[in-house]
Amino acid sequence: MAFETRRRSVLKSLSWRFLAALITSTVVYILTGKGDFAAKVGLVDTAVKLFIYFFHERAWDRINYGRLPPGPDYEV
Repeated sequence: MAFETRRRSVLKSLSWRFLAALITSTVVYILTGKGDFAAKVGLVDTAVKLFIYFFHERAWDRINYGRLPPGPDYEV
């Protein structure tokens, strides 16, 4: 069974949170018209969810449900 490294989980978390922060900040800016407020909301949202996502990802890495063992009989 293949497991993800912590480094891979960290990089996935960072890349997703960067994109999500842009989306959140954009939505807040559209709704309020306040750029500084939108940036603060995006940063706080990112900080909180970054840690939550990392631990969620690591927990799922321990769950075998839905995984197929490596072998020639399975398509990727």
